[in-house]
Amino acid sequence: MTTRYTQDHEYVRVEGKTGTVGISAYAQEQLGDIVFVELPSVGASFKKGDEAAVVESVKAASEIYAPVSGKVIAVNDALSDNPGLINSDPTDGGWLFKLELDDEGDLEGLMDDAAYASHTA
Repeated sequence: MTTRYTQDHEYVRVEGKTGTVGISAYAQEQLGDIVFVELPSVGASFKKGDEAAVVESVKAASEIYAPVSGKVIAVNDALSDNPGLINSDPTDGGWLFKLELDDEGDLEGLMDDAAYASHTA
């Protein structure tokens, strides 16, 4: 399992050809309490950098961009009733959607844990 991060604080956790996408713990701290999430449709395809979802907090609405290209194979339906999962557990219970990766080469240029920690320091 590999986790990579974008400059915009999305993460993608890759297992095989599946990438689980969400926002980092740092991002949810900056946003504050998450009150609404707009998820993509299963079957939707995105290119790396496309707007894929929206997260609204008490402070602002933020677009979530696809960190890699792929097709949505699952969304986290639990967020519809409990968007606060993103605040309490951003990397496990608060993931947004899963993609079937088009090209693992998309991971190049994304930050690993150490680079992301440096980026947010």
